[in-house]
Amino acid sequence: MDYEIKYSGKYKYVEEGAGEPLVLLHGLFGALSNFKDLVDYFKKTHLVIIPLLPLYDLTLLETSVSGLSRFVHKFFEHRKLRNVHLLGNSLGGHVGLVFTLKHSELVKSITLTGSSGLFENGMGETYPKRGDYNYVQKKTELTFYDPKVATKELVDEVFSIINNRIKALKIIALARSAIRHNLGDELQEITQPVCLIWGKNDTITPPMVAEEFHRLLPTSELHWIDKCAHAPMMEVPVEFNAILSAFLEKHKG
Repeated sequence: MDYEIKYSGKYKYVEEGAGEPLVLLHGLFGALSNFKDLVDYFKKTHLVIIPLLPLYDLTLLETSVSGLSRFVHKFFEHRKLRNVHLLGNSLGGHVGLVFTLKHSELVKSITLTGSSGLFENGMGETYPKRGDYNYVQKKTELTFYDPKVATKELVDEVFSIINNRIKALKIIALARSAIRHNLGDELQEITQPVCLIWGKNDTITPPMVAEEFHRLLPTSELHWIDKCAHAPMMEVPVEFNAILSAFLEKHKG
């Protein structure tokens, strides 16, 4: 993504457009490029902000879903953000839910796509498997309905991360934290409107996860996208943006 990364204090983030704030929280391997089409579309109507989550920079004790939620809160305070439309993919959705449960006064609406928080199939018990490029490629391809979306650039990025010992340890810590931090008993406390946008072919957070989110979140609406897996905003951006645009239009002002 060609957007400028801004630096302010200890925070790094992308910020484009003007209007009501739309904050995007990326997942465990969520490159900024995953949100390119979304930013291109919504910067015309919203102030789109992507904080770079410190997945590898927190202490091991703070490397958790709750630790990332605390980071997001400090970022909100730093940027004086209020009445935010929050969107999270995968681990980012989980972080967004924990943040909303603790700071509901700051959040206007929530959009979840392929979110953890109830159940997810990780990269497998042996993951990360360092040094095996073909293994990493196959696992990365599982993110998408069409494996061709897992470009060499994307696979190289994941391969680079898991072959860094410290980063690999942080990935494991975050994945374990996500599994332990189940939100099933807390979701009914969320009263903001929630938009669930889910790939029907998601194998990481399967359709049953979306259905359970929909059941437990009292103000949610569920939208399915066919021939799509774990990253709809990346794999089918036109359909994803149309659903999100209609949702945000209902809850603006």
